[in-house]
Amino acid sequence: MLLVVVLAFIVIGLFLLVDLRKPIHFPPGPQWLPIVGNIFVIHKLRSVYGFFHLIWHHFYEKYGPVMGIRIGRTFFVIMSGRDAIRDAYNTDAMNGRPNGFFYRIRTFNKRLGVVFNDGDFWDTQRRFSLKILRQMGMGRANMNEHIEQECTEMVNFFKRKSANGQLIEMQHAFDIPVLNILWTLVAGYRFEYDDERLQNLLKMIHECFRVVDMTGGILNLFPLIRHFFPIRSGYKPLLNAHKPLWSFLQEVVNETKTKHSSERPKSFINSYLEEISNSTHSSFSDEQLLSICLDFFQAGTETTSNTLSFGLMYMIHNRDVCDKVHAELDAVIGKKRFPILQDRNHLPYVEAVLSEILRFSNVAPLGIAHRTTDDTTFREFIIPKDTVVLISLYSLNMDKDYWRDPNVFKPERFLNENGEYISHSEQFLPFGLGKRRCMGEHLAKASLFLYFATFMHAFQMIVPSDIPLPNIQPNDGITLQPKSFVLQLKPRF
Repeated sequence: MLLVVVLAFIVIGLFLLVDLRKPIHFPPGPQWLPIVGNIFVIHKLRSVYGFFHLIWHHFYEKYGPVMGIRIGRTFFVIMSGRDAIRDAYNTDAMNGRPNGFFYRIRTFNKRLGVVFNDGDFWDTQRRFSLKILRQMGMGRANMNEHIEQECTEMVNFFKRKSANGQLIEMQHAFDIPVLNILWTLVAGYRFEYDDERLQNLLKMIHECFRVVDMTGGILNLFPLIRHFFPIRSGYKPLLNAHKPLWSFLQEVVNETKTKHSSERPKSFINSYLEEISNSTHSSFSDEQLLSICLDFFQAGTETTSNTLSFGLMYMIHNRDVCDKVHAELDAVIGKKRFPILQDRNHLPYVEAVLSEILRFSNVAPLGIAHRTTDDTTFREFIIPKDTVVLISLYSLNMDKDYWRDPNVFKPERFLNENGEYISHSEQFLPFGLGKRRCMGEHLAKASLFLYFATFMHAFQMIVPSDIPLPNIQPNDGITLQPKSFVLQLKPRF
């Protein structure tokens, strides 16, 4: 018996010693513990920095642009700085997506959708989705007209809401206007701004994005923990957020199915249902359709809506910038119409302000996580297959050597000496790069410009004297979200 106990201790000891070892030529990083990896180091740093992207930035400053950690059994490599990030985006073996419990729970515990998928399945679904969305008008003149019409609806809604000097909650005020453009493509119709059910669904989406960070959190690393700590692990909040959303999307699909072909609105859902009936490719299914709609529903609102709300915050905190935006809009647009997309080239200061909002807010500080699909040699390092690769866009946006004073909100950094807009395309990558570049980039850019320019042209923002200025510190999560804030809106004409 004693011999068995001794042998057991020896085996356990050897396992723990081996588990301390890093893979050969793995990127530098803190020493990890057996079984749990660096989880305690990250927990300690979270209490210091408050945000996950700041933890990764701390590691960047300490270990360099390519650094590695382990959380649980999963390896993570964080890419920071322009050169490492651009190289990573252009490395084919890093174009995979993580395949863990957190990433599957939102799509019926399967690898579905287009956001967290890869390989031939992803390629087929992405190509088809882009083809249909373009046929529906994405990236074309008629879609820009849809956004311009939606801007008018948005202004009228805010005018009604603010008619008697009422305070308007602005944290998620752009959710439905932003979603409406995409939903016109996806389902063939738009939502009313006072649709309470939809507003509740969107609030759940925002809450879902706050539960975990881009690593998938403790739930992704130790899925069994959901049975012991269903709320604190994030499992129950995720489930509670997705159940009504699944039901809502299923209703939309069922409504389309029950209509005769001649009655169906021209939409992505309609086209996808036809492809399910006609295609022999196994990737087309009802569950995949729901999963893609979920991807569109979430990705189509979260980042654009948050960016616009942050933008209003920054205008309130930087009244000189706000005044210059109003002055340029008045000079170029006048007081008899709202901006259209063709005005963009004549509004360089507005363009510069939007770029600075994207840079300064860091709404998606890590983009979307990547995964190595094979053992990969990257510079002098060897990164094992299935390593999660986090790309710190925050490190680009807050590069002191490049931007000089990155913590200052200064739109002029996007203008040259002649007042012309500069894109800074080598350093400024809010929509990513390479094969996994945001597929809705053109729609997002058009929406950001038109919603921001129209809102700013239409309204003067007032913070009542008895209310403090909005707190620009964001809420952490998969994306950064603005804290709740209210405004009075006064029409400018």
